[in-house]
Amino acid sequence: MKAGIVGLPNVGKSTLFNCLSNAKAQSANFPFCTIEPNIGVVNVPDPRIQVLEGMVNPERVMPATVEIVDIAGLVKGASKGEGLGNQFLANIRETDAIIHVLRCFDNDNIIHVDASVDPVRDKETIDIELQLKDLETVQKRLERVKRTAKTGNKEAQIELEVLLKVEKTLLEGVSVRAIEFSEKDQEIVKSLQFITSKPVLYVCNVDEGSAVSGNAYVEKVREAVKDENAEVIVLAIGTEADITELDDYEERQMFLADIGLEEAGASVLIRAAYKLLNLQTYFTVGVKEVRAWTINIGDTAPQAAGVIHTDFEKGFIRAEVIKYDDYTSLGGEQKVKEAGKLGVEGKEYIVQDGDIMNFRFNV
Repeated sequence: MKAGIVGLPNVGKSTLFNCLSNAKAQSANFPFCTIEPNIGVVNVPDPRIQVLEGMVNPERVMPATVEIVDIAGLVKGASKGEGLGNQFLANIRETDAIIHVLRCFDNDNIIHVDASVDPVRDKETIDIELQLKDLETVQKRLERVKRTAKTGNKEAQIELEVLLKVEKTLLEGVSVRAIEFSEKDQEIVKSLQFITSKPVLYVCNVDEGSAVSGNAYVEKVREAVKDENAEVIVLAIGTEADITELDDYEERQMFLADIGLEEAGASVLIRAAYKLLNLQTYFTVGVKEVRAWTINIGDTAPQAAGVIHTDFEKGFIRAEVIKYDDYTSLGGEQKVKEAGKLGVEGKEYIVQDGDIMNFRFNV
């Protein structure tokens, strides 16, 4: 699951990516690795795994991860191939969620492609380009589906209805993610990989003085996206970059405290991206390893087991489940068992975030 960082040129995308790529921004011991020059696997900061580590003292600790992609800056006309338009749109289509960076600071030394700072206008520029590309996709598909629907094909007729709904919405300048679909219709939409159907998170890049409370630009963004059900995060990306240059963990914490922050904004962003991708974590705990496993929200116990190994899912018998709060407050697995708090769950169990699990299986 990947979240792509998008925005106009010179808004702070690559600086943000570099902040995320520097392990020191997140914690004293969270590593990072790069798959390609613009793709990073970032560990999800989670205090729970550090608590479990302290209780068990395992040989190794494996946090949950999320992939972040730094995508080239988009310009007007990208939907028609302007600038790096085609590359941008191909890269963003391969992601599962969008982190949209907006410039919300004044600085005459950093040129803006439109010669003035206006994050709402910038947001609309990108929205329009992505909507135009989706419109092109839907209209190409409509040509084929209309012919098939005329023959009386029921599935084609259902798809035609969905496509016309999408086309109408896009022509009104509204993104696909704003449309409500039935479960069956959603499958059709998913297969077409509309760019504007992806969930979005807005990052307002501010100056250091606005890192805690935001500024007038941020308020304009919040007002503009209030109907989108999208989270807005305020981040002083330049300051975050300065923090990552400090080698000492205590120094970094002091720097954050000086500007009024409890933790690095990069950590807040990574957790938000994880949530945006509809992901959650369960744990396996033992002396050899404490590990956070990534699953989709709503996954069943067998699906969660399958993340460890497909044999676990195929031969699933049951899951032994301990709630994180019970494990930490009672003092470990044995104490949980003695208190009668160990749950034994079957195939229908929906895994909850933070569950500590042990699977029984037979292949």
